[in-house]
Amino acid sequence: MRFKRRRKKKDRRRFRGVYLLPNLITTASLFAGFLAIVLAIEGKFLYAAWAIFASLILDGLDGRVARMTNSTSSFGVQYDSLADLVAFGVAPALLVYLWGLKPFGRFGWVAAFLFVVCGALRLARFNVQTGTMDPRYFNGLPIPAAAMVVATAIGFYYEIGEWAPRYNIYILVMMYLLSFLMVSNIKFFSLKKWDLMRRKPFQTLVTVVLIFVVIALAPQLTGFPFMLAYVLSGVISSVIYYRQHRPAPEKTEEEIPAPKPSNP
Repeated sequence: MRFKRRRKKKDRRRFRGVYLLPNLITTASLFAGFLAIVLAIEGKFLYAAWAIFASLILDGLDGRVARMTNSTSSFGVQYDSLADLVAFGVAPALLVYLWGLKPFGRFGWVAAFLFVVCGALRLARFNVQTGTMDPRYFNGLPIPAAAMVVATAIGFYYEIGEWAPRYNIYILVMMYLLSFLMVSNIKFFSLKKWDLMRRKPFQTLVTVVLIFVVIALAPQLTGFPFMLAYVLSGVISSVIYYRQHRPAPEKTEEEIPAPKPSNP
């Protein structure tokens, strides 16, 4: 009995509470994902896509706030992953199923479910591999990026109107490809370690401003091509990654220098 009481006291001491601000932002991100589900059920697909985008902004903000205020915790990491599964896994899968995959029957709901499963596996693998991978790269397509491909695709289709058939086979193929990319070992560039407080070349500022202006002029028209460009960049980033981490070739006997003769 004494052993059990001591153990309970130790467990209580370990969990002293949670940091309020970053977890509130994570809760707001979770709410935006839930709102996207509700809007998708009501048939307001474009608004649901914007809700997923709002969740993306909040998801990037909670980590930044936690690091700036030195309030990171294992609880926050796990809570953030659960919120991401809802906002970037369940919400876009249900959205795209109700919007364009329902007519495909079994193939449609299997594609939506596979997106959720691969997203969950991607988040679990990310949590396990944290600290062991190069922080400049993601191992597999991040689930927020996959969700934004879905959201921007819906916005793109609404923008071009009659030129895009609603029930397109390309949407079905895209869902299967996104699911595969999330659990693949393809490397994607990460912006988490991009320190905005340090000095950057002037050309970097000009490039960022131009990208912002182009997206701001027509976000529904330019968002989808921009996300597709990020997905395709995985090929380039993978080549760079494997070249940097390529093991050095072993030296042959001919290349090994002979020992110098010692002086008598």
